[in-house]
Amino acid sequence: MIIDVNQVVEMLRGVPSQISVIIISMTPIFELRGSIPVAIGVYKMTIIEAYFWSVLGNIIPVIFWVFFLEKISNWLRANFRFWDKFFDWLFQRTTKKANDKIKKYGDWGLFFLVAIPLPVTGGWTGALAAFLFGVKKIKAIGIIFSGILIAGIIVTLLTLGMISI
Repeated sequence: MIIDVNQVVEMLRGVPSQISVIIISMTPIFELRGSIPVAIGVYKMTIIEAYFWSVLGNIIPVIFWVFFLEKISNWLRANFRFWDKFFDWLFQRTTKKANDKIKKYGDWGLFFLVAIPLPVTGGWTGALAAFLFGVKKIKAIGIIFSGILIAGIIVTLLTLGMISI
């Protein structure tokens, strides 16, 4: 089943636009790539509002995952076979995708993993990569937050048609 952002917007009908944008930007599928265009195009927010609410929503789950992913994944793996298999798959997939960048570029690799808004990149992937590569939590938050700020600028410029791919 593929979920598109229009379905999410419809599900959030009646929810204040700022909260809707935060929710969209919190999702691992859409993050800033979904929330900024929706904020500007659907909710008619100003550029500053769209950027602010999207970045805020994107950083919330990142902070949670950076601080609690290890504890949650260890508990789920120890208690449920499904989750053990799921985390094996997820960790192997993320390690494979991020390994070269982070080994070659270190902290900059993590930054670019978050800052370049492509599919399967962003704050969620950055939090997971930081955990897998043992980046200290406070340092990881700073790097990922910086990447989110840059990704937000890029997505905003793309949304406004000021840059193109």
